[in-house]
Amino acid sequence: MSKGIYITTTGPNSGKSIVSLGMMQMLLGKAAKVGYFRPIIDNLKQGKMDNHISTMINHFELLIKPKDAYVFTRGELIEKLNQGKEDEIISKIIDRYKALEEQFDFILVEGSDFSGESSIIEWDINVLIAKNLGIPAIILATETGKTVEELAGNLQMASDSFKGNGVSVLMAIANKVLPENQKAVEQVLKEKLPESVLIEVIPKNTSLSQPSLKEIVDDLNGKVLFGKQYLNNQAGFFSVGAMQLRNYLTHLKESSLVITPGDRADIILGALQANLSANYPAISGIVLTGGLIPEEAILKLIEGLSDVVPIISVSEGTYSITNRIGDIKPKVYAENTEKINVSIQVFEQNIDVESLANKLITFEQSGITPRMFQYNLVKRAKTNKKHIVLPEGYDERILKAAKQLVDLEVVEITILGEASKIAHRLANLDIQLDLSKINIVNPTESPNFKAYANTLFELRKHKGLNEDMAKDLMADVSYFGTMMVHLGDADGMVSGAAHTTQHTIRPALQFVKTKPDVSVVSSVFFMCLPDRVTVYGDCAINPNPSAEELAEIAISSAETSLNFGIEPKIAMLSYSSGASGVGADVDIVRKATEIVKGKRPDLKVEGPIQYDAAVDMKIGKSKLPDSEVAGQASIFIFPDLNTGNNTYKAVQRETGALAIGPILQGLNKPVNDLSRGCTVNDIFNTVIITAIQAQGQ
Repeated sequence: MSKGIYITTTGPNSGKSIVSLGMMQMLLGKAAKVGYFRPIIDNLKQGKMDNHISTMINHFELLIKPKDAYVFTRGELIEKLNQGKEDEIISKIIDRYKALEEQFDFILVEGSDFSGESSIIEWDINVLIAKNLGIPAIILATETGKTVEELAGNLQMASDSFKGNGVSVLMAIANKVLPENQKAVEQVLKEKLPESVLIEVIPKNTSLSQPSLKEIVDDLNGKVLFGKQYLNNQAGFFSVGAMQLRNYLTHLKESSLVITPGDRADIILGALQANLSANYPAISGIVLTGGLIPEEAILKLIEGLSDVVPIISVSEGTYSITNRIGDIKPKVYAENTEKINVSIQVFEQNIDVESLANKLITFEQSGITPRMFQYNLVKRAKTNKKHIVLPEGYDERILKAAKQLVDLEVVEITILGEASKIAHRLANLDIQLDLSKINIVNPTESPNFKAYANTLFELRKHKGLNEDMAKDLMADVSYFGTMMVHLGDADGMVSGAAHTTQHTIRPALQFVKTKPDVSVVSSVFFMCLPDRVTVYGDCAINPNPSAEELAEIAISSAETSLNFGIEPKIAMLSYSSGASGVGADVDIVRKATEIVKGKRPDLKVEGPIQYDAAVDMKIGKSKLPDSEVAGQASIFIFPDLNTGNNTYKAVQRETGALAIGPILQGLNKPVNDLSRGCTVNDIFNTVIITAIQAQGQ
């Protein structure tokens, strides 16, 4: 079952509270602990709490602190966006959501309100949040100010936008629909939206569209003179008492709000008497304008009445106040239990709750976004901190990555090199790395140097290596770092920023060796595409693998994929799909596929298959209709190094994907190679992946 649901709207004043309240009521009947999360809230006044959060926590008695239920105010969001800090925005939202996910069985996530100057960018932000949280969505639009076709088009565009960004839409709701338009709206939506999307129509509810006296007081900054206990009364209509009383009384309607200057004692007393009379409709309250307060004798008379509606004094004139009241957009708030209960009732009467619940129960997240992937990596590395050695201690990128890793307390770090040179380098580069939090080892001055050299001599003497040669090799940082890993003085090594791949992995091949059931060391890249993370192999090590080696690469890649939370669906790539192709190159891939199926019948594998058939569902189903992999592959095994290396670089450059790797697989202990063109972020990610590999040793 999905751990969360994202509720969002296509614009302001769409009545999202009805859906949020109704959903929370439904969820509390199906899960023991339900949390509430609103990533972006309106700007807060000093000492005030967000109304949505306050309402949810207080009415449903949720066990969550208000400060934990949001991340950014709208102003903070805009400031971050203006600074180009979109990654920071999403990372913090993921962090907060994941913290809530650990506390609750299910989380109701509510999108922003589309109010204020930032509304133009809010849609993209809402889609981005839902996408990176990996949860399905309910989208909501209002008929107010739209034709039936415009409303349907609005929801269709919203649904397409979510789907295009990899977010599943479970339900589309048309809200505040005129009763006479209900059937037409439902019919048009069924024509425009996919069958997989549940379609619901909520008719306009007059009582929910009326502001309460409390909202009027807050908006007008009014002073309550009487009737404070009835501030939840709703103003169904409002009219100005400027005419004589006998004429004004005929204009009163049920739940009318009377607006009159504060010196009109006749209107005030007449309206109060009408409220008590069985011959006139009940009023909701009285607003006294102009800052005028009735005389003492009139106030005393009012005090003596048995039942008094709210009487509010405001400073502005009648005309201005009347316009302002007309502009108030009613909201649901914690104290107004009547409106909350009506909202829940409206939801339950118009929404197929059971069908929605079944959708949630059967929802399966397909894929994982790059940001969520990286979040999970860091979190997992922290659960069991490992010791990683970085041999290239003078490289600026290595030092910057080490600082990030130390600051986040993800791993224990050893850097190889002379301490004085490293300190000097840090000072020149203005990198604030706390040297007391890392280990610095100069290989030739290390107390382990002789023992390491002797161990290397014993391991390689049958290959003609003598003791002096072993000492010379052990002075090399790659050999020293690898020996640390081999002997358990470090859990893994990351190198290659300043050395070739061969220089980095040769020591590992010589004495770390491969796992007992593996005959070939291979590599994969985690390709962090905009909407998912896939695995490419082998793109760095084996030039022309045989069918047996391809099969091993595929099986190793599946194990790596599983270890990092990606469901393995293996595409054995070739220039043809299925049984149509002929030739030696295709035959190797076909044979490799059969070997994988024989050794690991539990794995989903397809081959030979072309790249487009592996990634595009429509093409995949047309070429291989019965395949469990076609159109949805997560692992791509290339037939040779030339194809793999060029493809990963082409995809990386053309799509802006983050390529993490190469990650070596098949070794007894983790040693990973960096590209000499690597970035600080590449090093950071590779170290974390190496630490996770070490956790599985």
